[in-house]
This record gives sequence, C-alpha cells and structure tokens, in this order.
Amino acid sequence: MRRFLSSLQGQLVLLIIGSLMLAQAISLWLFVDERGLAVRAALGAEAAGRAANVARLIEEAPPELQASILRAADSPLVRFDVTSTPTVDHLNHVDGGSVEARMRTLLGPGDDRPIRVELHEADGTLMPMSHINADASNLHLQMMQGGLSSLEMSVSVGLQDGRWLNVDTRFNRPPLQWPVISTLSFGITAALLLIGAVWFLLSCLTGPLRRVASAAESFGRGETPGALPATGPREVRDLTVAFNDMQGRLTRHIADRTRVLAALGHDLRSPLTALRVHAEIVDEEDIRISMISSIEEMQVMVESTLAFAHGMATSEEAQTVEMRDFLKRLQQDMHDGFEVGEIDQVNVRMRPNAIRRALRNLIENAQRYGGGATVSVTDVAETIAIEIVDNGSGVPEADLERVFEPFFRLEKSRSRNTGGTGLGLSIARTIARAHGGDVRLENRPDGGLLAALVLPRKGADQS
Repeated sequence: MRRFLSSLQGQLVLLIIGSLMLAQAISLWLFVDERGLAVRAALGAEAAGRAANVARLIEEAPPELQASILRAADSPLVRFDVTSTPTVDHLNHVDGGSVEARMRTLLGPGDDRPIRVELHEADGTLMPMSHINADASNLHLQMMQGGLSSLEMSVSVGLQDGRWLNVDTRFNRPPLQWPVISTLSFGITAALLLIGAVWFLLSCLTGPLRRVASAAESFGRGETPGALPATGPREVRDLTVAFNDMQGRLTRHIADRTRVLAALGHDLRSPLTALRVHAEIVDEEDIRISMISSIEEMQVMVESTLAFAHGMATSEEAQTVEMRDFLKRLQQDMHDGFEVGEIDQVNVRMRPNAIRRALRNLIENAQRYGGGATVSVTDVAETIAIEIVDNGSGVPEADLERVFEPFFRLEKSRSRNTGGTGLGLSIARTIARAHGGDVRLENRPDGGLLAALVLPRKGADQS
C-alpha cells in the first residue's frame, strides 16, 4: 500500500478522491445552508400569515370568542397571547423585515399599526405551553432533546383597542442530511473519474515513463534497448525523444571509440612486430635480449591498454546466468584454480564474457599477491556480491581507491618484477560499472583482502 501511495498513480487517485470529497462537502454545506434559508423563509411567511389573520380575527370577533380563537391558533411550535404590553419591547429587530412586510401586505395597504419582530437563537429550554395537549408538548420536547438547533421568532402586533397580540414561534433548523441521490452521484462520479484516470495513467503517462525507466536501466548496464516509441502527453514524448537522442549519441560515441582503438591496436602491432624482427638480428646478445624484453613489455602494455578501453564490452549480448554453474566453469577454465565457497542458486543478468574477464583479474590478483583465492556469492537485497578472499597482507587503507587508477601499482608488493601493468583492477571496475554495479576492496579484520564484484539483480530471472 505504501508503495502504491508513493507512486504517481496512487497520489493522483488520492488527489481525485480528496478533491471529490472536498467538492461534495462544499456542495452539501451550500445545499444545507440554502435549504435552511428556504425553510426559514417559508416558516416565517407562514407565521406572518397566521399572525396577521389572528390579529384581524381578534379585532373582528366579540370578546367572549377571543380566547377560543387564541387556543385554536396555538400549535406545538407557535403560541399566541394577547396582553397589554408587547413581548418585543424594542424596534431594532434583526432579519424580521421580510416578516413585517408580509404581515403589512396581508393587513392591507392603509394599515400602519406597530409591528415588532425579533429573531434569535433558541436557548434550548422548552417554552411554557401549559394549555397545549400533552402529546404536542412531548413531541416538542423530543425534538429539542434530539439536538436540533433552532431559531426563535417573537412578533408583537398592535391591536386597535391598544392591546398587543404576541406571537412566539420556533423554527427547528433542518438536520444535516446526505441524500441518497447525492451519495449515488458521488460514487458514480468517483468511479468514472478513477477509471478514466487509471486508464489515462496506464496507457498515456505511467506506461511510457516505465518504458523510459526500464530502458535507462538496461542502457546503464551496457545493453542496447533500442529506440522507444514516443507516446503519451507532449512532455512524456519530449522525454522519450530526448532519451532516444542521448542513447543514439552515446552508442555512436562508443562505437567510434571502439573503431579508433581497433585501428590503433592494429597500427601499433605492426611496428612492434617489425621492431621485434629487427631486434632478433642484433648480433650482441645482451643488447638483443634487452631490446626484445622492452618490445615484449610494450606489446603487453598495448594489449592491456586496449583491453582496458574495451572493458565495457558493449558488443556482447546480456544473458541471464546461474552463478553457481558460472563459477564452477570458471574454476575449471583457470589453470591455477581457486576454492569455491557455499553458493546458493541465484540468477544474474550479465554479459558473461565480460564478467568472466573481470573475475579473472580479481582472482589472479588474489592468487598472485594473496597466496590463493576463495570465491563465494552473497545475496543482499537487490544486489549480488561475488566475493574473492585472499590471505595476503592486504592493501594500505589510503590506497584502497587508488589501486583502481590505470597503471597504478603498489611498489612493495606489486612491482613490475612480479608481473602486471596496473590495469587489472581498473578493467574489473570498468566492466562492473558498465553492468550498473561496482568493485570494492576492504581489508579483512583477520588478515587478507576482500574484493567484491557487486552486480544488480534487477532484470534477472530470480529463483
């Protein structure tokens, strides 16, 4: 899950879902607010109409019927009362202008009686309605205990005889509701967007990006993946075209360098061979031996230099190789041989001839300077480490990296008299890095040197 959430797909899916949920929450809030305003306006208009009608009935009815009119007009959320003083004792009412306008329209254009309206939040206490039946009072109490917030409106209307008709009413705010149609709409919208986004990502965005990443990984290991098709959005197509151009330029550069080195090797071998022939006819033996020795040394250096330059071995195709069989065949091929430690069956993607050459250099160094070699394979996470261990004196810590420099040799233990040109480790590291790996050296605590050729497992058929 964490890997999915860290990917481009996962983050875009989260972004879409989060955006949809935020939009749905805003829509719901706006819907509830508009719904509340509509309900408040409707209830206010209804209360204004009832108050205007009751006021006209009270004024037109005989005194003995007024009490009956008030009782008939009462309801669980509306109470009517006639007193000598108004309940609303001020004129500065808030949000009651529409209620007052509605009442004056119903009372007639020439009616200028005082009308006072006040709106305020209810404090949650039940209004005293002793004259209302018990069932209605219980219903009102249940609504209040249900946690529904409400507004309370008080209206005082002046009557013709100087008294006041006081109306107290409560508007329960509509509860927050998530309509079924909104839930269904949200689910369908989210599903369609996610299906479209996933299809778009797989076919138009992440697919080409994965191909570029895979091709870059293969090219970094020295393989030639070939030109990639430029598909997807414009930015991804530009990236693919840039990668193809880079791959082509590097491939041409390496091919040109290989051709130059091949020509150089041919041109150098010819004069060296001629010198060797001329040296053979020198009469003085000491001079002849010295010349032949120098020419042979030059030939070895030329061959080693060309081998170092060809170390990346780009012409060889990569293969999936089983390491245990690979090392056993190498052990049989090497004249002096080496010991093989415990090796599990593991597959690695490599260019076999190039890796065999790198291992030969490392093993021969261990045999020449460390008194023998033991080879084992360590499987660590995404890499394979082929470790060569010897029992020699090791390498000074300050020179553990310098020994990889071309033609660098340790004067005491690895002089020219013992053989070698100082290119073996350089060639081995060049080959390893061309595979996306490396070669590292470290002195063992109990003596000797450990040389590890590290290769990535990515791209291999692992068992």
